[in-house]
Amino acid sequence: MGKTVGVHEAVDPTLLNMDATLNDPLVGRVLDGRYRVDARVAAGGMATVYRALDTRLDRTVALKVMHVGLAQDPEFTRRFILEAKAAARLSHPNVVNVFDQGTDGALAYLTMEFVEGRTLRELLTDLGNMTPREAFGVLEPMLAALAAAHRAGFVHRDVKPENVLISDDGGIKLGDFGLARATTTTATAATGKVMVGTVAYLAPEQVERGESTPRSDVYAAGVVLYEMLTGRQPHHGATAVEVIYKHVHTDVPPPSQAVPGLSHALDTLVRAATVRDPEQRPIDAEALLTFVRRIRHAMPDAELDFGAALRLPPAPEPLNDNATSVFRVNEVLLPPHLAPLGLSVDSMEDEQARYGGTSYGQQYAENHEYAPAGADAGAGATVADAPGSGYPRQPGVPGGRRRKRGPSRGVIVLAVVLLIAAGIGGGAWWYGSGRYTDVPGVLTMAKGPAESKLKAADLKVEYEKDGVFSETVPKDSVVSTDPGPGKNLLRGSTVKVKLSMGPERYVVPPLANLSLDDAKKALTEKHLTMGKETRVPNAKPPGIVVSSKPNVGEVLQRDTTVELVVSRGPDTTLPDLTNLTVDDARSRFQPNQNLTVVEDPNQQFSDTIPAGRIISANPGANTTVPFGTKITVVVSKGPDLVQVPPVTGMNPDDAAKALAAVGLRVNNRMIPLIPANVGRQDPAAGSMVKRDSEVFISNF
Repeated sequence: MGKTVGVHEAVDPTLLNMDATLNDPLVGRVLDGRYRVDARVAAGGMATVYRALDTRLDRTVALKVMHVGLAQDPEFTRRFILEAKAAARLSHPNVVNVFDQGTDGALAYLTMEFVEGRTLRELLTDLGNMTPREAFGVLEPMLAALAAAHRAGFVHRDVKPENVLISDDGGIKLGDFGLARATTTTATAATGKVMVGTVAYLAPEQVERGESTPRSDVYAAGVVLYEMLTGRQPHHGATAVEVIYKHVHTDVPPPSQAVPGLSHALDTLVRAATVRDPEQRPIDAEALLTFVRRIRHAMPDAELDFGAALRLPPAPEPLNDNATSVFRVNEVLLPPHLAPLGLSVDSMEDEQARYGGTSYGQQYAENHEYAPAGADAGAGATVADAPGSGYPRQPGVPGGRRRKRGPSRGVIVLAVVLLIAAGIGGGAWWYGSGRYTDVPGVLTMAKGPAESKLKAADLKVEYEKDGVFSETVPKDSVVSTDPGPGKNLLRGSTVKVKLSMGPERYVVPPLANLSLDDAKKALTEKHLTMGKETRVPNAKPPGIVVSSKPNVGEVLQRDTTVELVVSRGPDTTLPDLTNLTVDDARSRFQPNQNLTVVEDPNQQFSDTIPAGRIISANPGANTTVPFGTKITVVVSKGPDLVQVPPVTGMNPDDAAKALAAVGLRVNNRMIPLIPANVGRQDPAAGSMVKRDSEVFISNF
């Protein structure tokens, strides 16, 4: 499987070899100080696409670098930047995301999503053409992406198989929105005498009037549908101008003309999308998508799967490549009636001579006629006519035809010769290509129909033992085949088929009452991830899971995070520990509360709490504390007492100093008589009293 990036230009194979990558001066360079260019992926008419690493976000991106010649055009670069910024605001699951835009010196670039897979162009190269069911499988998501762009006010302007990306998981994305034009600012594709687009998919009004509207994208989508059904583009020419001329003057032929047997409902659908008058087309991609779904639902399975057993060979390389081109008015010589682009009439005359004087459109007109819009489509119609469309009337309708003559002798002889040649050719066919068959497309089909389809192609089926999860392919439907669709094998070869196991989902296991480590292990075994952990008070021991979110039994995608509620143990409301001994306090708590009583080394005096008993605790009484809390208690040293010193015989001043030295106050009751010294004290010397108590002294 090739690597597909977020935008595709038509690829020049000579630019994709290893030498080209090694010689590219951008490979290995870091653009704008952020994007490291790792390899060249594709080169086209407007830009070169690289695989790069966004060093800031550490992700792989697609880097589209505009060719220097275009980047030096200030007007083109200005529009490139404005349109890229506008397209980056477009968000849809079928749209390749535009991440960033910038310049580095003379280089202008876009940074986009890097999609692993391949383009619709590469798929058509492998398959040749697609069944209607397969084509609808690509067309509908492509139109859904276009519808989102049209609702947002954008015209894509470059819808083509190179810009339809098919990821490895089967997703469909439409890329190259970096060149989309905002319809609210301008409706032209030729502003500043420049028209951007791919000639094979240009709508007539883009050529004649330079107009790009949602109906122009509808036209391009119709051309893509034609190409998916037939394996070929509807208009061809030796020059780009000749192809442009045919878009203006020739209807897109019905796909059943190229692939006889296709449902005429598909002719109606292609006609509705590609009618040359834009006013007769669906107004936008959403209107076309509604019509597509109506037709698909009306078609029986046989019509939807028509052509699955026999693919057309891949189309030869077109004379003009599918690169996005920039046309300047002065580079194309055209007469005034086709302004702004016109046409060189000589080139068309050359082409008519080369093809026998009859154009592709004239050949179709001679053999088929379209019923007018709204007319009866005939008995073969299964879907109502779209605006501006009709079913092709079949040859052989009554009226006006010459009666056929009987076969002449020459015709009979020629028929015999042809029969003999056919027999020889048939044998050569069998011993040549007849022994081979192509692997039909069975992706996303249910097991039974897929097996029948493979066996109908003379292939054996072997189912791989291990299936694969898929968010998009239903259970027991085909995810992949080996070899892949379109591969050429000998009849009777074995095709290995891998089936989908459906979306990868896992059930949240019972986690309550498990330890945190065991819960993590249980989630890992279920391919789920542990998310936020919340601790709550609970009777369960700490570290034991209480509950989960989402709840047990819920079905989740792989690697979804599951939040856990974990017990931190029971909370406890503390009792009053005052006047208890430390041992008594410790005995108040049960082991399952895991509360620790620690004595503060700094004891305190207390006049009310005896020594050795608790004065206070931290946290205090009636406080609710969690499991494992440490409680610090202060123990009493009892009252703060001092011994009364002897002061008898001292003069009053000395007695006061002696008492103050031990923290006592003096109450002097000395009478000014002789003797003047202290004759008596109360309390007596040696008594134990509270600090700051009064001691009475007198001299009588």
